[in-house]
Amino acid sequence: MVDLFAWLISFFILIALLVILIYQLMCLADLEFDYINPYDSSSRINKVVLPEFITQGVLCFFYLVTGHWIMSLFCAPYLYYNVRLYRQGRHLVDVTEIFNLLPHEKKQRLIKLFYLVFLLFLSIFWMIYTSLDDHDD
Repeated sequence: MVDLFAWLISFFILIALLVILIYQLMCLADLEFDYINPYDSSSRINKVVLPEFITQGVLCFFYLVTGHWIMSLFCAPYLYYNVRLYRQGRHLVDVTEIFNLLPHEKKQRLIKLFYLVFLLFLSIFWMIYTSLDDHDD
């Protein structure tokens, strides 16, 4: 039963990460269609970048602590990419370069989104498998 709760917690953390990424994509789309100015768009995105990175790190650490080694290994490339972006100082969106980098920023966030959807499906699969396994005992 404890394992089922661990999967539920990871499910909600993944949903939170997906919401943060969709919010960032919406800000970029609003900028692309000229509904919002570059300063507001970049400041909104920059406010949620560090919480996204921290939440991803917490998720990877959570998988390690609960003994879900394979899921932790699946989270590792995404976490490595975020740490690399942070260490290089490329994690924040620059107001002056946002229009030049808009396709790259959207592509980067879409790849992250698809990766998180993959992790979400794996998490749902293991949550269902764990609940069925607990039900049989």
